[in-house]
Amino acid sequence: MARTMALIDQILPEIKRLPGAAGRPVVTLSYAQSLDGSIAARRGFPLQISGTGSAQLTHQLRAVHDAILVGIGTVLADDPHLTVRHAQGKDPQPVVLDSQLRFPLGAKLLRERSPWIATTSRADGNKAYSLTAAGAILLTMPADPIGRVHLPSLLARLCELGIESLMVEGGAAVISSFLRQQLVDFVVLTIAPIFVGGLPATEDIAGQNAVQSAASPLPDNAFPRLQDLGIAQLGDDLIVWGKPDWPGLQSG
Repeated sequence: MARTMALIDQILPEIKRLPGAAGRPVVTLSYAQSLDGSIAARRGFPLQISGTGSAQLTHQLRAVHDAILVGIGTVLADDPHLTVRHAQGKDPQPVVLDSQLRFPLGAKLLRERSPWIATTSRADGNKAYSLTAAGAILLTMPADPIGRVHLPSLLARLCELGIESLMVEGGAAVISSFLRQQLVDFVVLTIAPIFVGGLPATEDIAGQNAVQSAASPLPDNAFPRLQDLGIAQLGDDLIVWGKPDWPGLQSG
């Protein structure tokens, strides 16, 4: 635990110094992956990748953020609490991306908390009523071109609701969407010393599959890198943190 707190003492000041972007919370992306970049063996089946120290670090990070965001896939697969159980501090407000309102009425988040569920006007009205009656707060947002919640609009709404800092934990579609849209201000990544060969954490970050071909690959500088890099070992895991240096944006 002492090593975990020492890492928090290194990472937290960097998060607090982040200016973020006007009209939205500061966004920290944090998740655990294997050496080969997997976050699960296969979609829909959770896999405990990181060790005890890394789990404590994750909960310490949760405690210093106003809200925590996951996708509906994580809720369906893991049925998470999204609380601060392995550290001291206040539980963050849970936010779930669920454009079609697949949120189960028996989920722990709904039994124990009052989750904010970000959805769209295309969602089923009867399910919306049931979720609201069970204690959820629905945030109806514009849809993006593929029918998912429009993330910039959601972040603006969270800012209006008083959320100044947001921790994004996943799953893969959520991680990729936040990175692709350059909506991440800080990254804390846990790398566990294991090969899984399963579900990758990220996909098509630079949009190359949509606009590029093998004959015209993207240049190396099209992909975001972490700057002000920090690296430390925690138990058997490697913790990497830093600020994304977005292509096309001024670093600093």
